[in-house]
Amino acid sequence: MTAVRPAPAPATGLTAQLVDWAAGLRFADLPDPVVHQAKRVLLDYVAATLVGSASAPARILQRYVAETESSGPSTVLGTSLRVTAPSAALVNGTATHGLEVDDGYTPGSTHPGGPVGSAVLAVAEAHDAGPEQILLATALGLEVHCRIGGAGHPATWRRGFHNTALNGVFGAATATARLLDGDRAVMADALGIAGSHAGGLFEFLHGGGEVKRLHPGKAARDGVVSAELAARGLTGPSTVLEGPNGYFHAFADDEFDRDHLVGDLGAEWRMLGMYVKPYPCCRHLHGPIDAILAMGAEEPIDVDTVESVRVETFPAAARHGSRRVDDFIAAQLSIPYAVAVTMVHGAPSLEHFADDVREDPRIARIVDVVEVEEAEDCVRDYPAMRPARVTVREGGRERVLRIDQPYGEPSNPVRDDDLEGKLHRLAGPVVGEQRCRAIAEAIWAFDDPARLFELLGGPGEPA
Repeated sequence: MTAVRPAPAPATGLTAQLVDWAAGLRFADLPDPVVHQAKRVLLDYVAATLVGSASAPARILQRYVAETESSGPSTVLGTSLRVTAPSAALVNGTATHGLEVDDGYTPGSTHPGGPVGSAVLAVAEAHDAGPEQILLATALGLEVHCRIGGAGHPATWRRGFHNTALNGVFGAATATARLLDGDRAVMADALGIAGSHAGGLFEFLHGGGEVKRLHPGKAARDGVVSAELAARGLTGPSTVLEGPNGYFHAFADDEFDRDHLVGDLGAEWRMLGMYVKPYPCCRHLHGPIDAILAMGAEEPIDVDTVESVRVETFPAAARHGSRRVDDFIAAQLSIPYAVAVTMVHGAPSLEHFADDVREDPRIARIVDVVEVEEAEDCVRDYPAMRPARVTVREGGRERVLRIDQPYGEPSNPVRDDDLEGKLHRLAGPVVGEQRCRAIAEAIWAFDDPARLFELLGGPGEPA
């Protein structure tokens, strides 16, 4: 139940502008492309979460909540578990990121669908929310996530933070506050509380990488809890973003883009700029993958005569130049491995990151000759683009190709039917083709949330 408190006076601060807009919008205000994008994001989210539900990190979280709490109202996707909304959000958000197949937003170098989708579906099921409530909450949560993420990047990234966990909590809190029918005061407090949950370090690049999988789940759970506490009367700072000790000071050293945060609210939707991942690995690897695929389509690459490969790109991607691919996640974060496996197998699928493929001597040889470095033009063009220029020296000659935007970006989009194909490709082995078709139909129609939740469960207990 929402606590009763005095309505605050309208304010002009940055946080207040975001709050006023998010608290005041109604479903009828949403443009048709925004509603459609919300459905696309939920479809992609479900695909990533169902296949990720069998990943090792997700299994750990499933066992944890099964052991530590009793049954609740919210579904853990791909399983028969039903737990509290915060716990379902935690487990599902972890599953979403478990195999590197989830969506993202390039200007913020962040993954909005995991935190927001996990919070929305868990809370909507717990509170029997209607279709319009769910779609509105999804759109608002994604927009707030994208705006805060894009406003602070790359300053937050340079300071060692993983943006998905850092700004995802605000999107999840926004979406949850709307699903709880919170007024402006609840929305303001939900964001204020969320600021104290923001966090997530990039140190996973140097070992212990599975914690990365947890970050969207952590953001989702903490966003749900922030809004639920706000609805019960707990307060948070109304200047949580721009205040002297607020988010942008603490995490971005006061370096942020005000226009990306609050410019053209309601007129321009940042969430329409989200991308879909066609390959199951870090998004920074996709430009080099597309370059190798395009070269091979023009003229096949003779893998055995490749002498060297140079990948020039922007700083955030250049950080992924490690040749150590001792495990699944290391391979998913390595540009040299992505180049090598694409040369040998074509467009990579999940099985191409497994032990037997990583140990292939042909792939290992190519990994060893790939160099990754920054290039001035790529640094200049990011984050408006995600550029990568690949130079392959093969049989004594060089072939060069630059990719401005990898497949899946809004300017190079994945079509709706291909997105549905991704659902079948990833989730089909988990829930079956018939259920995948039913899930897609339920999301495109979005007129029966209870039926959708029924479809998203599974027959088995966590292994």
